[in-house]
Amino acid sequence: MLTRSVRGGPAAVAGGLTLAAAAGLLLAASPVGAQTPIPVSVGAGVQTSFDHTSPDVGTSTDVFALNSVRLYVSGTAAPKVKFMFNTEYDGLGAGRVTVLDAAAQFEVSPQLNIWAGRFLPPSDRANMYGPYYAHHWATFQDGVQDGYPFVGTPGQGGAGRDNGVMYWGQFDKVKVSGGVFDGGSATSSKTVISAGRVQIDFWDPEGGYYLNGTYYGKKNLLAVGVAGQVQGSDNSAWSADFLLDRKAGEGAFSIESEFASYNKLGGYNGRYQKDQGGYGLASYLFPPVMGMAGNFEILGKYAYAKFSGGLTALDIDYNQKTSEFNFNYVIKEFNARIMLFFLDTRFSAIKTNNKQVGIGFQLQI
Repeated sequence: MLTRSVRGGPAAVAGGLTLAAAAGLLLAASPVGAQTPIPVSVGAGVQTSFDHTSPDVGTSTDVFALNSVRLYVSGTAAPKVKFMFNTEYDGLGAGRVTVLDAAAQFEVSPQLNIWAGRFLPPSDRANMYGPYYAHHWATFQDGVQDGYPFVGTPGQGGAGRDNGVMYWGQFDKVKVSGGVFDGGSATSSKTVISAGRVQIDFWDPEGGYYLNGTYYGKKNLLAVGVAGQVQGSDNSAWSADFLLDRKAGEGAFSIESEFASYNKLGGYNGRYQKDQGGYGLASYLFPPVMGMAGNFEILGKYAYAKFSGGLTALDIDYNQKTSEFNFNYVIKEFNARIMLFFLDTRFSAIKTNNKQVGIGFQLQI
């Protein structure tokens, strides 16, 4: 099966297609005694949406968007040595195909894993799950989630990746990770970025490096994580995140929250040295309705962010308040879901308030 590697994910993926037929043909064409074929798996994901945006000042817009298309590839090069290669077509940004991940993975044991290449550095839970494994639709628009620096600008709010080398280990209900990453690729400074994260699971353990925004009742999870990144002597970012995911009969409820502080490193607005804020999210997954394939779910989120330390006198401090409501039809967890969303974003200055309403579709294989 394909190892999950797309802006966050669990050890088990949405899906994968083992290239057994192709490998068999290669083996048949090889001389006797040749190497056995390397097991390779592929998968894909797509997000598409319609949204109506109404700014307080200006003209409303209606957009049908191909938000994102991803191709996932993974394989085993040798015992305990794997690779991953993932790409994304970014329909909301530059409209081009980019490399998300390209990394060698040396997985000696659950306690000893070394990754090298391009991947998600240790950071907040939101970065470790990304848009495809987030609980809500409007990810990375609140001034709080995953403001850490990253390579390029593909995807919703950025791909979250950087080039570097990292250690991570799973010690039952404690997960730790740390590494060094290229500064020039993610910021204007050539100084390396040091990154680390510690997570404690108080109920069920959450295996693997990547994470989820929810488990739709498949786990009873109570997790607390702290992450930080440093570049040089005075550029830093840190966050603390919390997730409670609990079965409730045939349904489930979830509470997620985070506080983040980006101080001259990352942040949502490059004209401000400091970006601080937090959010809270709560949801309820209804028991299955007889005769239907999935579950209905309601979700609400509120976020507050403050931007300060502008580069010039014209860059005055301002606040952002973001309210989101989702009514979702979860057909097969992250593989197939339909998400009705409403997003209300308000600024105290600098930017224009706006409201969005729409519907998003997500499929993965």
